[in-house]
Amino acid sequence: MADNMLKRGSDWLERMRTAHMSSPVKYRRPPATEAVIVNATFGKTNIEIAEEGGTTIESHVWDFLILAEELSGPEPEPGDVIAADGRLYEVMALGNDIKGWRWSDPFRQTYRIHTKDIGATA
Repeated sequence: MADNMLKRGSDWLERMRTAHMSSPVKYRRPPATEAVIVNATFGKTNIEIAEEGGTTIESHVWDFLILAEELSGPEPEPGDVIAADGRLYEVMALGNDIKGWRWSDPFRQTYRIHTKDIGATA
């Protein structure tokens, strides 16, 4: 099997991002009450919604980049909750993307999870 320099470079970048640009967060999949602690990098996705009258609404959603290997079990899904920096974020579908996430890299190592801020932690 040929050595894939691009994959090795992507692996290195993902390790460096996780080691130097992430913070521990709590990830919970309802109905479970216990959360797992994973490392996540905060991100943002800008969105535009065009209404029939010609008005365009611009907004954003908070994203969390999490290595797939840290988030064992099934893929993220709407309704999952992330606790970070005293706030709670719920995984949400974004437009036609009903999953609430997409791969952040071409080698499917990192989830880019779309969320909405649902308030302060208790």
